[in-house]
Amino acid sequence: MRSQLSVKLVQFLSLTLLFTFAVQAQAISTGALMQGIPSLASMLKEVTPAVVSIRVTKSMPAAERFTFNGEQMPEAARRYFENSPDSTIEGSRQPYVTGAGSGVIVNAGEGLIITNHHVVDGASSISVQLSDGRTAEAKLLGTDESTDVALLQIQAEDLLGIEFADIRTVEVGDYVVAIGNPFGIGQTVTSGIVSALGRAGLNNDNYEDFIQTDAAINLGNSGGALIDMEGRLIGINTAIISGNGGSNGIGFAVPANMVSTVMEHLKRDGEVRRGLLGVAISDATPDIVAALNANVESGAVVTSVQRDSAAERAGIQISDIIVELDGERVEGSRELRNMVGLMLQDQEVDLVLYRDGERETLRATIGGVAGQASRVDQRLPISAEFRGARLEILGSDDTGHGVKVATVEQRSSSWDAGLRPGDLIIEVNRQAVTDLTAFNALIKAVDSIAALTVLREGRQLLLFVG
Repeated sequence: MRSQLSVKLVQFLSLTLLFTFAVQAQAISTGALMQGIPSLASMLKEVTPAVVSIRVTKSMPAAERFTFNGEQMPEAARRYFENSPDSTIEGSRQPYVTGAGSGVIVNAGEGLIITNHHVVDGASSISVQLSDGRTAEAKLLGTDESTDVALLQIQAEDLLGIEFADIRTVEVGDYVVAIGNPFGIGQTVTSGIVSALGRAGLNNDNYEDFIQTDAAINLGNSGGALIDMEGRLIGINTAIISGNGGSNGIGFAVPANMVSTVMEHLKRDGEVRRGLLGVAISDATPDIVAALNANVESGAVVTSVQRDSAAERAGIQISDIIVELDGERVEGSRELRNMVGLMLQDQEVDLVLYRDGERETLRATIGGVAGQASRVDQRLPISAEFRGARLEILGSDDTGHGVKVATVEQRSSSWDAGLRPGDLIIEVNRQAVTDLTAFNALIKAVDSIAALTVLREGRQLLLFVG
């Protein structure tokens, strides 16, 4: 009998404890609901008005404009429709195409919007739609293909901008949110983490230091915002790796510090007039460091120094290992190239390097088009940049003197002045150009507008580049 009472007592106490735990759990659950389920909604309400949708109109090349059922029109028919006031027929393509992308308001007072170069490249008109439905025509202040950053400006009231984050605080594993206009369907928010930092190699000719994320990024997200959990901008979404055009969880964003620097260039000059050092460099690998008997963990090894360049004037020599630039650590050749390329020409900097195992500090003045901090494995012809144009020395098959125009970025000051690929610049302000060094010296003496004597298809032209 006593045993049965003991069993019943234990059962009663067990039920009482279970009931107590259930009541407590219910109280905890009710309290959590009263305080709100964890959500990003309040932060996003503050940030999403700063992300805009961008629609561009671009002219279609004539070679693609007059097609019928996927085939080129006969020449006679093409001439007819080119001269016709209504060049639209069933099955033919329109002379203009439209595209969609995203942008981020970074200065509400001035109406400044950051987006990607590839979103607005070649656009004849750019329209911005705000999150509240308002639309405004945008002015392109400048664009930089090498970082895939462009700067727009609109005139509108009651705009909301977004604050830049300190990129030095961003770490792999941090939670992030991507905001943009994928496939043109409207503003969309996705989330993920920072998958990697310092990614490069998508295009070795560009200035790359990407933030990689697994937040879903699709076509149309280009130019949108990558933000941290405090609603600060850590990057501008720019690219994805995908076999089918959709998100595979490998997206890339231009980091905020690079965006901010490029924006200042574009706002001031309409282009990035890149600082140049005049060295060829490679990464300081452990084997190279050991061969040079230097006590460093990383850096950029100087493999050649161009004559009459900023590097030569500063006293930089072959086999120097550059480890710091103006207090910023140099991890390798890519970091040094990015740093120098975004500096102002004529800016004075301190270079810390190791030479013959000894640490030294040199003072350098960042140069212009005479030299370039480039990776040694690029194998490009000796070249220089001039206001949106890339210039090259004459090849063995060329005759005469001067510098050859290799490429010209559309909407740059060189393009607007009429400079085109293949042109041969033979004079600057009526003084002869013998090579790149002479060209650089003459341009350096120009205060504002340069008068270029150009040889094109056997005849001379005079172009004024501001």
